[in-house]
Amino acid sequence: MSDSRQVHRAVQTALKRLYPEEPRGNLARHLNTLASLITGIVLSKSSQLPKIAAKVPGRIQDDSQTKQFSRWVQNEQITVELYFLPFVLPLLTVLAHQRPLVFIMDGSAVGRGCVALMVSLLYHQRALPIAWAVVEGKKGHFPEDAHVTLLREVHALVPPEATVIFLGDGEFDGTGLQAAVDGFGWHYVCRTAKNIQIQSQGQELSLEDLGVQVGGRLFRKGVLFTEDAYGPVMVIAWWEKGYAEPIYLVSNMTSVQEACKWYRRRMTIETFFSDQKSRGFQLAKSHLSDPARLAHLMIATGLAYVWMIYLGVQALGPRWRKRIHRLHRCDLSAWSEDHLPNAMKGARPDNFPVQSGSLRLGGAGQPATSEQV
Repeated sequence: MSDSRQVHRAVQTALKRLYPEEPRGNLARHLNTLASLITGIVLSKSSQLPKIAAKVPGRIQDDSQTKQFSRWVQNEQITVELYFLPFVLPLLTVLAHQRPLVFIMDGSAVGRGCVALMVSLLYHQRALPIAWAVVEGKKGHFPEDAHVTLLREVHALVPPEATVIFLGDGEFDGTGLQAAVDGFGWHYVCRTAKNIQIQSQGQELSLEDLGVQVGGRLFRKGVLFTEDAYGPVMVIAWWEKGYAEPIYLVSNMTSVQEACKWYRRRMTIETFFSDQKSRGFQLAKSHLSDPARLAHLMIATGLAYVWMIYLGVQALGPRWRKRIHRLHRCDLSAWSEDHLPNAMKGARPDNFPVQSGSLRLGGAGQPATSEQV
């Protein structure tokens, strides 16, 4: 069996097996098309429908396959609830029992003249897509209402017993978003600007006024944040050696060390969008310009990305390490164009992250540890 047919069979079988009910009628047909989309995206490393279609095995002509994909992304019956969440909800449920769920929010340009806001789940130094919103516009900041709306959608997916940490860059330090996260009972650490005004012990000052020096870390607890006087919160001025300037954080945590530990994770991960640009599926180069169609395409790119990260984690395990890595050191990450093709050759119908209510995301089929989050 050719590699492309093997990959397609693995994806198609997994989607049907993992779906919570027996797919029939239009649902089954749409899942088959989704399987072909995922296969073509992975093999072509592209988000352009003609390039995706050219990599799908079978007797269908490329033009006909492209038209089928075009109809799929245009179809109003294609929804995240039907074709994405059934595969992601079990993932969240299982991981919630293993470690804290760490979400990050990120935005980027996608397609032609559109931007996407996404909430992703931190895993193995990568960010697995969970929810997104696509609108027309050039790259730039989304309004805070959009942040809060998307995060509420994610909150509805999270098991009530889960411990959750939200990490955000400077765009995501609004007091409305902080209030929403507080209302969920989650922890958060977000980067903020040096000119943000705070009130501390009756004194008004900016974060820059804290005067942190190279190699130092200063903090204030119980402060009121911005002119909205939101709080009490903790603010941190942190200037690590080797960096040109300090960063400033706002958090509802009580431990400075914990807040910095978690934000350090945010500083070292690759987000979904950064992986998609030069090393992945080229989502920014998709020719689609309609936000709804791009949002549908992101169902397929999201599932493809989750599967690739899973295979990458498996490839880092002992089973594949000797075949892929140098013996004296490992130069590859969980997302690498150098080793994922080799891992894909071993793709089987059961090589998908969620199986029968259990999660196989750690190396060699073992659960990931908290240090791998």
